Amino acid sequence: MISAEITLKAQFYDLDPMQVVWHGNYPRFLEEARCALLDRIGYNYPEMQQSGYLWPIVDMRLKYVRPIRFAQVVTVAATLAEYENRLRIEYRIRDAETGEVLTKATTVQLAVLAATQELCLECPPALVERVRGLLA
Repeated sequence: MISAEITLKAQFYDLDPMQVVWHGNYPRFLEEARCALLDRIGYNYPEMQQSGYLWPIVDMRLKYVRPIRFAQVVTVAATLAEYENRLRIEYRIRDAETGEVLTKATTVQLAVLAATQELCLECPPALVERVRGLLA
């Protein structure tokens, strides 16, 4: 499948009182990797809007394996796992130096027709064609 990866360094403002990255910051890290993946596909949020669809996240799951600490450099990989009926993306956050898995996550987004707010049971051709073009 199609993947993209970003590198982040944990900053002081990311930490909680226990000196580890606060759990609420992880969705932001996932969003940055998801945008890199969507850029690679050529269907990021502006293209979604232009094609007439909204893509709300309807499910997000995170498994915190090990904490991220101040100044730790991590890579966040986003991999497209499904794209025909929903957009399911799997993530792995790893220590950049050791490769140790720190977090596993998944998000699911569904296509909603912007004009009517109707939920779509299939992904629009604008996305499917781009993905298939990259997989060919």
